[in-house]
Amino acid sequence: MNRTLQLYRSLAGRPGGKWLFARAVCLRAPYFGSIRPRVLAMEPGRSRWSMRKRRAVHNHIGTVHALAMGNLCELAAGTLMECTVTPDQRWIPKGMDIRYLKKAETDVTAEATLAPELHGKTGDLPVNVDVTNTAGEIVAQATISMYVSERSGSRGT
Repeated sequence: MNRTLQLYRSLAGRPGGKWLFARAVCLRAPYFGSIRPRVLAMEPGRSRWSMRKRRAVHNHIGTVHALAMGNLCELAAGTLMECTVTPDQRWIPKGMDIRYLKKAETDVTAEATLAPELHGKTGDLPVNVDVTNTAGEIVAQATISMYVSERSGSRGT
């Protein structure tokens, strides 16, 4: 198990632990802090995060801004990769295809998934992300291409 997943599991069951984990993620990647994300679940191959619909993430018509949802998608996909890759691997997002399907008029939740047969693989891996509203309706969908490679110096170890 990698350090990110260990940290999440050690904090998740404690009072305020998920909040503390989310803050730690935002300290490491500050831009994610702009949406004030909340972690709901993390395990290899799956990550769920949410954000509240609040004025700071509104667009001009008072719904959740498309790029705020894109930010949430990238966060869910990135944390999925952090807890799924093996210790001798590294990852980086390579591209994102996102479709906005309907107005997000409530809080939203993003769930990122990676097919089990891709765990431990290298190359371009597709992470699928569904963004749902509080009624469970999909308001956006993304596919994020993650490039996974061996860490430098890990060959033959």
